[in-house]
Amino acid sequence: MIEKVRSYIKENRLLEPDDRVIVGLSGGMDSMTLIDVLLSLGYRCVAAHCNFHLRGEESERDAAFVKQWCESAEVKLVSIDFDTYRYAADHKISIEMAARELRYEWFEDVRKQHHANAIAVAHHRDDLAETVLLNLIRGTGIRGLTGISPKNNFIVRPLLGVSRDEIEAYVDERKLPFIFDSTNSDDAFVRNFLRLNVIPLLEKMNPSVKNAIYRTAQHVGEAKKIYDFYIETQKKAIFIDNRIDIDKLKATLSPAAMLFEILSPFGFNASVIEDICQRLDSTPGKVFYSDDYRLIKDRKDLILDKISDEKPLQREYTIDKVAQEITDPIRLKISFLSEDAIINKDARFLYADADKLSFPLTLRKWQAGDWFVPFGMKGKKKLSDFFTDRKFSLTDKENAWILTSDENIVWVVGERPDERFKVTESTENVLVMEFINDS
Repeated sequence: MIEKVRSYIKENRLLEPDDRVIVGLSGGMDSMTLIDVLLSLGYRCVAAHCNFHLRGEESERDAAFVKQWCESAEVKLVSIDFDTYRYAADHKISIEMAARELRYEWFEDVRKQHHANAIAVAHHRDDLAETVLLNLIRGTGIRGLTGISPKNNFIVRPLLGVSRDEIEAYVDERKLPFIFDSTNSDDAFVRNFLRLNVIPLLEKMNPSVKNAIYRTAQHVGEAKKIYDFYIETQKKAIFIDNRIDIDKLKATLSPAAMLFEILSPFGFNASVIEDICQRLDSTPGKVFYSDDYRLIKDRKDLILDKISDEKPLQREYTIDKVAQEITDPIRLKISFLSEDAIINKDARFLYADADKLSFPLTLRKWQAGDWFVPFGMKGKKKLSDFFTDRKFSLTDKENAWILTSDENIVWVVGERPDERFKVTESTENVLVMEFINDS
């Protein structure tokens, strides 16, 4: 089996000769086999043991066994104790998920401390088959059908190419000591139920069902490489600056799959993504939420926006006549000219007749019912209509700032001044503001 693992490591580029490897060592048959094989192949191993304190005396027994074995084998051991129940309660997650998060976060810390090249864990071929079945039961996509990957960042799985039977034979041959986890025989756990009840039934139909599932997962894994290449290529054209181009999305081979791959990393679940996909042709304004993001349906784009954890911004700010610059909530440079001004027509600038203004001025967010007389026009225009004409998205509207004097709009900041306050030949004092957009 040692040569089989050596070939698997080389084929999947898991490790280089003489790498330093952190080995997750529980003391069970699988992890004891893993560390024995890696030591036999010449890797420099550091054993890492987690005591999750979930099984009472058994947890203490496991920790003592691992410590004793590492001392006898002259293998460096690092260990840690976790209050898994408290962590799960604090983070509102299952015990299984809590143990997983604690284990892998700590493994990475240990890897960095020991300048190791990888973290080896003892998943094997039977684990992969169980994972595929588990994912199928829960509902999954192409990624779930691949089961367990040989390598994930610094996590490597050198035993993934060998079966549980091969591991048992190796343990017998090498007379390796190991401990038995009593919870492995409790079929109240879904994975155990699959291993103890479902897979034996499937083996009555096909004695090689675990190998068949393994081969299928490999085939799906190869297909996934093509899928991933297509997704990444299309994503570069579709998803730019947190905007998803709807027309380009609809032109892809599978808009639903593309949306899922773009949005699932941002916490959107499958049902929400399906709803988004069905509303690509709906009117603008619909908003969809994940825990940390929202997606806004605009005319031509889906706009991804981070939900701020900060308190709502103050909605009104005053600007005194002596102010020369403000930096909050936006940045404005302010000056006065008492002579003929050379007007910069860039929308970043405001030139207003200062004698028509009443100070202090007010900087605020726009409100329903707001209107102004756009520069160059004679009649009133509602801001909502102005924003529609300018094709403002919901986020553009939310980010718009209004400068007012005695409740009259002087400037839609960075967009359009009001005709009523324009500079004329009779103007003696000119207020100049420059909007510095640092975003």
